[in-house]
Amino acid sequence: MGFEIISPNTTFDFLKYRKLAYILSAVVILLGIGSLIVQGGPKYGVDFAGGLTIQLKFDKEMDAGDIKSALSPVGLEGLVVQRFGQSEDNEYLVRASGDGLDQNALQQRVEEALSKNIDNAKFEVQRMEMVGPKVGADLRSKAMEAIFYAVLFIAIYISGRFEQRWMAAGLMAGGLAGGLYILRLFGLPMGYLIFAALALTIVLCFILRLKYALGAVVADMHDIIITIGIFSLLGKEFDLTIVAALLTILGYSLNDTIIVFDRIRENLRGTKSPEFGPVINKSINQTLSRTILTSGTTMLVLLCLFFFGGGVIHDFALAMIIGIVTGTYSSIFVASPILLDLGSGLTPRATAENTEEATA
Repeated sequence: MGFEIISPNTTFDFLKYRKLAYILSAVVILLGIGSLIVQGGPKYGVDFAGGLTIQLKFDKEMDAGDIKSALSPVGLEGLVVQRFGQSEDNEYLVRASGDGLDQNALQQRVEEALSKNIDNAKFEVQRMEMVGPKVGADLRSKAMEAIFYAVLFIAIYISGRFEQRWMAAGLMAGGLAGGLYILRLFGLPMGYLIFAALALTIVLCFILRLKYALGAVVADMHDIIITIGIFSLLGKEFDLTIVAALLTILGYSLNDTIIVFDRIRENLRGTKSPEFGPVINKSINQTLSRTILTSGTTMLVLLCLFFFGGGVIHDFALAMIIGIVTGTYSSIFVASPILLDLGSGLTPRATAENTEEATA
């Protein structure tokens, strides 16, 4: 007999706590959105905001204020110096605004200023990155588009795979194209345009009765919004590596959700006149052991990256850790309950009434 963390015959009632889960998710999301509003939006890194980043490594611990004072003759605007990575690495990140600067000449001026104004310390310029403001704005726009199209293709894929309704999925894509065209006529900024399109995706899933796609899209948006909100609360910067993490989270969360949905579909096929609520609970319990094993092993790798991977990959690992936790949580407490609470309105009346009685 093989070892199992959780028996597939477990009968824990997950749906019983779905309203509590909704409240918890809503509180975390509202805190994140509130933080974004107070801060005037996400804190963009050099990739998106433009400017320059210089990574310095010293042979001993330095004071960030001393490094900033030493670099003042270089004349960099908005100069900020902060510790980077682990404390024993003695690495520091220098950020500043600026455009049209010659990178080689600037590096030479930085090295000269540090050599002249810092005594008894050896240093090395490990990297220097420069991004113009226009390029940063373009990258920001493309990153948001990537997230939107990822969610859209997820909705189309789920609709086709679980409900065999490719025509309805095509209508949703067409409706989105038309909706985006109309929104563009109002001259909305790309950020508002993408969020409006995501909201429209959810509305179209409901109208077209794509209940599985609706649950998957809501769960994915839940994970992305919470990750962005926690990053805002922690004062972390958003750059291309974080966008890569968000897209990875979308895929991971979808995979976890598909496993539960697939088992729900199998159990519905094997039951005469099934009651939706008990079937969902049974399916979650049957896949719980696999979910915990997958999330647990992935988390071990991410924790190693977070603590030992160095400063460059630190924020990426943090975003992935948050995403794995929220993705596992949402597949159990968001996607499946949404399938019941919103999806029951998309099923025949008799089935919906049986479901409500079973889960009351």
